[in-house]
Amino acid sequence: MVRGKTQMKRIENATSRQVTFSKRRNGLLKKAFELSVLCDAEVALIVFSPRGKLYEFSSSSISKTIERYEKKQKDSEPGSKGFEDNTQNDDSFSMGKKIEQLEVSKRKLMGECLETCSIDELRKLECQLERSLSRIRAKKTQLFLDQIERLRQEEKTLMEENRKLREKCGMEPWRFSSSNKKQQLLDKTIVAEAAAGEEEEEEEEEEEGRGSSIDDVETELYIGPAPDRRTATKTNACLPPTHY
Repeated sequence: MVRGKTQMKRIENATSRQVTFSKRRNGLLKKAFELSVLCDAEVALIVFSPRGKLYEFSSSSISKTIERYEKKQKDSEPGSKGFEDNTQNDDSFSMGKKIEQLEVSKRKLMGECLETCSIDELRKLECQLERSLSRIRAKKTQLFLDQIERLRQEEKTLMEENRKLREKCGMEPWRFSSSNKKQQLLDKTIVAEAAAGEEEEEEEEEEEGRGSSIDDVETELYIGPAPDRRTATKTNACLPPTHY
């Protein structure tokens, strides 16, 4: 006989309600006992019947379990010490995760741990490296220009000191033939040559790594059709040496 599904609603018949309560109460107490024994858990169960009768079960002590529960509730309230400790633990865990992600990203930028990367991830890394390289080159060019400007200021200072010394000694001031426009053009040329020189060095290193083979070139001059190399070699070997 198939047992029907019990509907989750109050049983109207008092006798049936009392029988169901007794059966399920005993089953609940049995499950609580099994949970405490099998899983070594601290279990406390309190049940009041419809008539107000108390049924209880505890693996250790009801009062101790209730005190432990109340203490745990106070610690979980905002502003308590236990709540702050839990919050700090969560922050430490999230911070550890972020540090781990940054370490993985750093290894990938260094060319390591690329086995699990997809094509899209590799393209993103390539674009990121190209942008970083462009910023580095721009910063280096700016440093060159700043250094040139600083040297120019030092030059002006030295020229002014030189002029004062010449006036003090009764000598004519020194005249320079170079103009400011030529100096600025020279500065830009120096920066451009520095950047181009680095690119040429990189290309030369790549070409040296590849290597190249050069075939022998025949430089002998023949009148008429060129003889066979083997025949010419044998003929030259048979000829006697010529003395001058």
